Amino acid sequence: MLSRVLGMVRDVVIAAYFGSGSSADAFFIAFKIPNFMRRLFAEGAFNQAFVPVLSEYRAKRAFEEVRDLVNRVAGTLTLTLVGITAVGVAGAPVLITVFAPGFHDDPAKLSLAADMLRITFPYLLLISLTALCGSILNSYGRFAVPAFTPVLLNLSMIGATLLLTPYFDQPVMALAWGVFIAGVVQLLFQLPFLAQIRLLPVPRPDRKHEGVKRIMTLMVPALFGVSVSQINLLLDTVLASFLQTGSISWLYYADRLSELPLGAFGIAIGTVILPALSRQHAGDDPKGFAATLDWAVRMVLLVGVPAALALLLLAEPLIATLFHYGAMTEGDVLQSAAALRAYAVGVLTFMLIKVLAPGFFARQDMKTPVTIAMICMGANMVFNLILIWPLAHVGLALATSMSAVLNAGLLWWGLRKAGIYQAQPGWPMFMLRLVLACAAMAGAVVWLAPGVPEWFAWGWQQKALEMTILVVAGIGAYLAALLVAGLRIRHLRHG
Repeated sequence: MLSRVLGMVRDVVIAAYFGSGSSADAFFIAFKIPNFMRRLFAEGAFNQAFVPVLSEYRAKRAFEEVRDLVNRVAGTLTLTLVGITAVGVAGAPVLITVFAPGFHDDPAKLSLAADMLRITFPYLLLISLTALCGSILNSYGRFAVPAFTPVLLNLSMIGATLLLTPYFDQPVMALAWGVFIAGVVQLLFQLPFLAQIRLLPVPRPDRKHEGVKRIMTLMVPALFGVSVSQINLLLDTVLASFLQTGSISWLYYADRLSELPLGAFGIAIGTVILPALSRQHAGDDPKGFAATLDWAVRMVLLVGVPAALALLLLAEPLIATLFHYGAMTEGDVLQSAAALRAYAVGVLTFMLIKVLAPGFFARQDMKTPVTIAMICMGANMVFNLILIWPLAHVGLALATSMSAVLNAGLLWWGLRKAGIYQAQPGWPMFMLRLVLACAAMAGAVVWLAPGVPEWFAWGWQQKALEMTILVVAGIGAYLAALLVAGLRIRHLRHG
């Protein structure tokens, strides 16, 4: 949560300094490419392939074998990513043209984006090694350190924007250096904690090691299976590069807000349950496995449904409160808010994907989610092409949400069909309580929310005060309704 809040502060600062102009569009592309690959290699495919194998080694083998696996994986991952990074830096203009083909008609924007990509691309290497360290710590129950690490990215980017921009002819270049600095700081931060559990990696490349080969085999299909939403967002960016200037930035700001509940809760639950599910599968405990999945789904619904509803109801006030400063215009706010509403449709399903996919990955089943991912990627492109003409950038956001709904539905159906996910007792009452609480929250927010023109007229202090009142009132109404309906803390516990 701290990381996501600071992420919002970071985006407020970026919006105030750079708004939604061509330099902001250029940076977001230069940051999105390594960030996208990070989510594939680090938090995505690598994490989902590495954690089950590491958990199995930890459960069934000696500590020396676990440490050897860590060393071999670290070495192989480092060698692979050094090669990818070298290619990425050398081919920066080509990558920008591939990921944002609309930049081809604007040589200045293309050149600026390529220059920034040469600085930001090494972040992929640094943050992937950070993710390796975090996966090890998570597997050993040390969740706090990896969870805190992204805070350092936000602090680095905020500091670079505030302190370094005067030193560059193109002020936005400071952001690119902030990303690079963050990669170094995040990696160094985790190393002492790995040393405490005697698993500080000593990289030794070895593709022939049995564990490394299994992880690599699992990674290939997981590249698509776990990161379909990121691939869809990147496809949105490619198409948005052909739309009017500002479209990429509008989508970025809307996406950042829609990711707040996903990052603060959805990814957190997914991170926590993957090692637990892996151990339950290794220990042949299907009942415990099903109960863990069911608990995770309920927790996601408890947060995801009201979060999505709040984003739908408060799109303009949220965007105005966070970003309507400096270079960010009223028109930018309205355009970004329209995209936020479209993303809000898929917020709940984005979160569900994060807890349903581990049900397959923990069992080392990559084939099923990959098949689902490919279906959803195809559907997303169809939705994009249908919706981009009447709705422009909003159509791209809505297409992403629609494909996420399809993805989550197919994952759930696959788990049910295989008998892996089994609903536990108490669902009817849980759903009744959830509906009543969401209705109470919506009523409170609609009753108290001022009109959109007022949000444009107020200064940041008044906007912050009014938004705080709305958030507190909404959360208060939601929690009070849950309590009145009979929900207690004991109902939320697992195990």
